[in-house]
Formats: sequence, C-alpha cells, structure tokens
Amino acid sequence: MKVLHSVHPDDFKSYDTVLIRERFLLDNLVNGDEVNCVYTHYDRMIIGAAQPVTKRLELENYPELRASYFLERREIGIINVGGDGTILVDGQNFNLKKLDCLYIGKGVKQVHFSSDNPGTPAVFYFLSAPAHALYPTTLMTHAESAKVKAGDALTANLRTINKYIHLDGIKSCQLVMGLTILSPGSIWNTMPAHVHGRRMEAYFYFDLDKQHRVVHYMGEGNETRHIWMKNHDAVVSPPWSIHAGSGTSSYNFIWGMAGENLDYTDMDALTIADLQ
Repeated sequence: MKVLHSVHPDDFKSYDTVLIRERFLLDNLVNGDEVNCVYTHYDRMIIGAAQPVTKRLELENYPELRASYFLERREIGIINVGGDGTILVDGQNFNLKKLDCLYIGKGVKQVHFSSDNPGTPAVFYFLSAPAHALYPTTLMTHAESAKVKAGDALTANLRTINKYIHLDGIKSCQLVMGLTILSPGSIWNTMPAHVHGRRMEAYFYFDLDKQHRVVHYMGEGNETRHIWMKNHDAVVSPPWSIHAGSGTSSYNFIWGMAGENLDYTDMDALTIADLQ
C-alpha cells in the first residue's frame, strides 16, 4: 500500500510537475482483478479501488494499519462506477448497479467484491477513514441519493450533485461522500472554487473518454497549479488547497471528505477574481 505524507503549502509552491503528480495524483488504482489502496496522512484517509473481473476479490488487511482486519477501527464508503456487481459483507450480499453506494461501518471483518458479468466488470471506488463509533452497513441507490442542481449552462458548469454519505443521508463517523454529474456541454466542476481548513478532500474522475483529460486545479487560491488527469485517476486535496477541474470532454467525478465535521456546506469560498 502506497503511503502519501502531508505537504506544507509553502513547500508546495516550489514543486515541479513531476513532484506534484508524485505527491497528490493517484493513478493506476483501477486494474483488473486487483484491489489497490493508498494510505494518506490527510485525516488518515485511505483511497482505493477494486475491479473484479474473473474472480472475487477480498479487501485484505495491510501491515501499515497495525490492525487485526481492515475495518477493525475504520469505516468505508464504496461507489460502483462500472457494471453491476456484488459486495459480500460478513456473509450478506449487497447488489450495486452503476452509481449505487454502500457504507460499511467499523467492526466488519470480511468484505468481498465480485462482478455480475466479466464482460462488463464492476469498478468499486472507495474511501476509508478512522471511525470512533459503529454505524450500520447501508446501501443507497443512485435514485435515492439527495440531488442538488448547481451552476449554469452559460458558464459551462451546470451539474447535479448527488449526496450519499452526509448529515441527512447515510450516517457515518466522519466520511462525507457523493458524486457530481455534469450536464452535456458543461466542463467545469467546483467553480467558483473553495477550501475547507477543517477537512481534506479527494476527487476521482470517471466516464471520461480514453483520449480526453481533465485539468485538475489545486493549491492556495493565489498560488494555483494543475494536474492533467485521465479516466479513473484520483487526486488528494489538502485542507489548504482548492479543488476544481475542467475537461476536454464530458466526465463525472466522485468527491469525498474526512475531518472535523460532517457539514457538507463547511467551506470558505473564493471568487473567480481571487484566483491566481
């Protein structure tokens, strides 16, 4: 399991492209018949993906956790961005279609991932954070998620925010998780940008054609940098950094946070004129 350490914003100002990608970009998460995880020192968030194709995959324990099993002291949120699949949770099956979400609370000992059809395998993207209390395993379909319209077609950022794990949705200790679907012709996400010093955030881009890219913007508002990202790439955003993106084609993305609170609206907004 790769480990990412925290970065100070003053140090970040001197980073070149290679170092920015090394310290924040999470690529190669999605590979057939593999579970891949990255442990970050931003609120101890683990970011990962499982793509079962020809066999069932297990969420195994890692030595870095110093735990008896993966979820001994952790919770996890999982969203399927591929074909139909099944997650086996301590002997109970949960069927997830594309864009469905499953929350699993701490104390669950066994989690297995499988695809219903190897020709169209599921892609399970997940976020895991430390947990101090037990909340029940909960499945929420995409249709059941809370939906908020945002942006405008005139500014190319008309989008639907789908909230799954949040104060008024699936209960958790500190995870907040959902996904954003951009309307046809819109390419901007999270603009105007914001930061939230009480929480870290991670983005995962999907439904992006192979030949196209998303330009992800990060850094302090007056010291922005960018990363070119492809389909199924994830990126870590420290509490001091903005997180926004624009695509060369249509795309969608999963957002997720961990930190001091579960308030989705806890953010410090920047105007477009503030950005440099």
